[in-house]
Amino acid sequence: MKAGSNFEKVLAAGHFAVTGELGPPQSNNIEVVKKKAGFLKGNIDAVNITDNQTSIVKMSSIAAAAICIQQGLEPVFQMTCRDRNRIAMQSDIFGASALGCLNMLCLSGDHPNFGNQKTSKKVFDIDSIQLIALAKRLRDERKLLDQEKQFNSELKLFIGGAGNPFSRPFEFRALRLAKKVMAGADFVQTQCVYDMERFRDWMKAVRDLGLHEKCYILAGVAPLRSADMAAYMAANVPGIVIPDGIMKRMNSVPKDKAGEEGIKISIELIEEIRQVEGIKGIHLMAIEWEHRAGEIIERAGLLPRPKVE
Repeated sequence: MKAGSNFEKVLAAGHFAVTGELGPPQSNNIEVVKKKAGFLKGNIDAVNITDNQTSIVKMSSIAAAAICIQQGLEPVFQMTCRDRNRIAMQSDIFGASALGCLNMLCLSGDHPNFGNQKTSKKVFDIDSIQLIALAKRLRDERKLLDQEKQFNSELKLFIGGAGNPFSRPFEFRALRLAKKVMAGADFVQTQCVYDMERFRDWMKAVRDLGLHEKCYILAGVAPLRSADMAAYMAANVPGIVIPDGIMKRMNSVPKDKAGEEGIKISIELIEEIRQVEGIKGIHLMAIEWEHRAGEIIERAGLLPRPKVE
């Protein structure tokens, strides 16, 4: 056990894991976090707390993670390279650990042009692969980056990275994942999967490198709420590929039925994903639709969630 978190135990026991996602509010309103946590509790094994997603200023991911712990929901706190240098990163990892956060996801972070602080200075002191290695060094060696003296406490951390099967050039995507695994990623959560054919090709490349035996891979699933949402994501979100068949389905139903069609598509995708060799779970990204997450997971046959000791 790297951290002994519920999430890690579920995976280690061979269960098909389910993680969710919770977007903190654009304020200090604790009740927003509590309400979203209530929708997710009992339906997932752990919940990712986004870190100023799409470069929009929101409540700290670590603070929101601590609130989730108080609500009985296990968090995966996200950390991006966009906003912190290595001093702040190491400090925040210590702080998150002190608050009881056992799972971490290391990310590059969206460009500020996406968000509400477009003139913000990008940091990128280190990249997401180096952040994984930094976190592993803190955990396994109890040493700061560039320091040989050990600190005198144990740091338990289940370290994750992101995988994008769909970005170009496609042939290098599995190799990039290999770098993250070599750096110390214990688990990987992928970008939203809609194009199953390309996803299967990526997973074959992943298996050819033996990566599925070195880390736990969870496939990203994001329910589409409307045809407009599908069109926007396909056009504007890097690494999102939505096949024509799915686009036609979303466009063929009345607007008030689009959400239900999106959920049906997600459930069908989950069924297909579960048959892909090397996949150990799903990461359900129902951002601002947390109240539908339990329904999706139940209809996909993934409830009740396993109890592990």
